Amino acid sequence: MSLIIVRNDITKMHVDAIVNAANTALTMGGGVCGAIFRVAGMEQLQKACDQLAPIQVGDAVITPGYGLPARYVIHAAGPVYRDGKHGEEKLLRSCYINSLKRAVENRCKSVAFPLISSGIYGYPKEKALRIATSAIKDFHSAHDLNISLVVFDKAAFAVSKELLGRVREYIDENYMEGYEPRGRRDLLQEEREALRAAESDPPMAYEWIFEGTPRLDDLVGNLDEPFSETLLRLIDAKGKTDIEIYKRANLDRRLFSKIRSQKGYMPSKRTAIALSVALELTLEETNDLLRRAGYALSHSRKFDVIIEYFIVNGRYNIFEINEVLFSYDQPLLGG
Repeated sequence: MSLIIVRNDITKMHVDAIVNAANTALTMGGGVCGAIFRVAGMEQLQKACDQLAPIQVGDAVITPGYGLPARYVIHAAGPVYRDGKHGEEKLLRSCYINSLKRAVENRCKSVAFPLISSGIYGYPKEKALRIATSAIKDFHSAHDLNISLVVFDKAAFAVSKELLGRVREYIDENYMEGYEPRGRRDLLQEEREALRAAESDPPMAYEWIFEGTPRLDDLVGNLDEPFSETLLRLIDAKGKTDIEIYKRANLDRRLFSKIRSQKGYMPSKRTAIALSVALELTLEETNDLLRRAGYALSHSRKFDVIIEYFIVNGRYNIFEINEVLFSYDQPLLGG
């Protein structure tokens, strides 16, 4: 299972199901709801909805997708925000949970959500986002689903201003555009392939090529330990299970299985970082694990500086990290 944030038109998502922020009467509305009805085919979708209406706030029902790329439309009735003291959070959370239940019941593997109730229903976007990610995270612990949170533009998406302010300060203090420390660049694809073909240890070969002769204490004990073995050793040392780690890393189970079963498998940098976050590694431990996959964090990359902020401050919620990365137009962790 993974959760990604996507800037797109939800009616164009090629997934098993998209979620419609519906009203309780299941009638065509404005905004996202209206767009879904128009693309699906207003008459046939309305006819299907009429057979299921009305529903309660917080409930969700499913219909065919008709003219949409998605096979299904899940209609979830979100709450109108009043003041946060009338059960709005519980009802909004129920929208996500019940929508995901309908998806599982219909054997869906991928679902795309809008940020429910954050439009004309007035739910504060920052709070709506927190509830969405929390509900999805709690549900996915027992299910394998690929979930997209779809926003049309950044104006429809809000991250904590306090958090963004702290990240911005850290970037201002640490980001050095265009600066690349000697010997601390990522391996080229050709170099990585050559190392893999030679079945040499990637981190040690990386050190020899770019950083000169390694220190003796860096070699003793872990000379032949590749990325996958180091990862599995860390999982055991942290007292975690595989399933805990790949879900905390926002990774698909099949990708993690490939890392575990193929001794010489070299993950992408984003995957290696996601696993470091899931393991709650220190900055030093993270850099060590990354080196074993041929990577390094660099202050010349804004993406890396953002990641470093969260690790240094002990904030290991990958969904929170992805929200900030999305705000900075950076690639997200997991997949």
